[in-house]
Amino acid sequence: MAGLLLLATPAWAQETGSHALALHGKPKYGPDFQHLDYVNPDAPKGGEVKLMAFGGYDNLNPYILRGQAAAGSGLVFETLTTSNGDEAITEYGLLAETIQVAPDRTWVAFTLRPQARFHDGQPVTVDDVIWSFDTLREKGHPLYRTYYADVTKAEKTGEHTVKFSFRDGNNPELPVIMGQLPVLPKHAFASRDFATTTLEPLIGSGPYKVVDMQPGRAITYERVKDWWGKDLPINRGRYNFDRIRYDYYRDLDVAFEAFKAGAYDFRLENSSKNWTTGYNVPAVQNGQIVREELKHEDPQGMQAFVFNIRRPIFQDRRVREALNNLFDYEWTRANLSYGLYQRTKSYFANTELASTGLPSPAELKLLEPFRGQIPDEVFTKPYEPPKTDASGNIRQNLRTALGLLKEAGWDLKNGKLVNGQGQPFRFEILLVQADMERIVQPFVRNLERAGIEAQIRVVDSAQYQNRTDNFDYDMIIERFPQSLSPGNEQRDYWETSRADLAGSRNSIGIKNPVVDKLVETLIAAPDREALIAATRALDRVLLWNWYVIPHWHDTVYRVAYWNRFSHPAVAPKYGLGFSDTWWVDADKNAKLATSARRTGP
Repeated sequence: MAGLLLLATPAWAQETGSHALALHGKPKYGPDFQHLDYVNPDAPKGGEVKLMAFGGYDNLNPYILRGQAAAGSGLVFETLTTSNGDEAITEYGLLAETIQVAPDRTWVAFTLRPQARFHDGQPVTVDDVIWSFDTLREKGHPLYRTYYADVTKAEKTGEHTVKFSFRDGNNPELPVIMGQLPVLPKHAFASRDFATTTLEPLIGSGPYKVVDMQPGRAITYERVKDWWGKDLPINRGRYNFDRIRYDYYRDLDVAFEAFKAGAYDFRLENSSKNWTTGYNVPAVQNGQIVREELKHEDPQGMQAFVFNIRRPIFQDRRVREALNNLFDYEWTRANLSYGLYQRTKSYFANTELASTGLPSPAELKLLEPFRGQIPDEVFTKPYEPPKTDASGNIRQNLRTALGLLKEAGWDLKNGKLVNGQGQPFRFEILLVQADMERIVQPFVRNLERAGIEAQIRVVDSAQYQNRTDNFDYDMIIERFPQSLSPGNEQRDYWETSRADLAGSRNSIGIKNPVVDKLVETLIAAPDREALIAATRALDRVLLWNWYVIPHWHDTVYRVAYWNRFSHPAVAPKYGLGFSDTWWVDADKNAKLATSARRTGP
């Protein structure tokens, strides 16, 4: 998601259309650039790549709340502008050829490329843009209503120009947000309900289209040979695979074994156990499978055990702090994560936006008006999650936890934690990935030592999505992704208005007026320094309210792939770039095929 926008001199004003919007400073690539630095502009096109997806799907429209969207469905559609992996906070024209921003920041206008076409040959028009905006806000996923809440009007101001007007000039990210608008073909939805799930392939304008599917089991995309945008500098050297197929697996252990057997080609490895112990197979030893660690600078956000504070048992901050003491991260890292990963200590991990130490003067200026409404620790202590010595002995943490629970009205009686009415402390941890049980079970055992009964329930992906959309859980494992320039999306994560809206990303259920005000301060930040201060202040308030039990993050991508691919020598700073910058290497592919015949049955 985008955030604060600072244009090149003069700030904000663009009297004529520009090819790009830089969130601060100038775009890296000028109007005459030929290709991105991290691509091979002469990369050969061709070949098929097989990938893994988890769970199932029942919908090809990724812009609505209902159903489970198919993996890769975003490849079909395009937006007015697009980002790139070299710059975290710059947008370049895609469907839009030029972008113009008002000097007072009250509107943005996009002029479409006349050659832009949907897959059926129909031109992409201003009417399509306006219809997409209105439809997403009225019938799309609920997040769009919040995301576009400050947009007052979309209007046609020229044959190829659309203008979006804003409520005021106090939301600096809105020009970028509107550039991220997906543009859908109005004519293709004339006889269908946009809000209803569909398995009929939709028409887009992007580099791929759906050519084959087995609902819930597999889906295949084919590169559009006459794609209108293939020669744009922003796209040169990208989208090189002729076909991309996703096969669905309902068991991640089965999926891992399938990869090693050659059932699919590329794997982003998120399991420390698999990475450390699971690749001792002949295909790795003889070079048929390549393993790489690729460094990145991606913001890591927050992955954590998430409390649903809509539940009465989790509404007391002391209870949440107590349970933080019962998660033994140090033992988990040493014994289950093989020493990989870093403890996450911020909702904006791996960025300059993460709070550290004590609040700066700029942060204090934002926080002081709320003294007495937010935890005192915000002002007096650097945030640190509870620690252990990794031995598995959590006696001191247990003592701390039981003290906090007693303060909150819970007592340990006959080995069971109960409240004043004799009701036991009992909750469920809802999972969709069975492989996470190995991480959760030691936590459950520590909870039992405090007299807390926690049950693990693993459900399929459809049931999990339905339950999480409707906040029907006690605790889940959730990740809050972030960008280097947070903005409007923070409303959906944290604000009171989103807490009871089905499908919102306020999975915690936060209804905190201080958080609401800090989010709005962040969104309205006038410059980068103000954005950093506001984000760090928000981070501190979230952390010291103990809304989650933080997990971990990493600064490398661990990938494994069958040795039929090549990739550019220069990697993007942000993102992996596999699907859009790698290619099938004909020589490697032939060599792999020969070795497979030689070693096969």
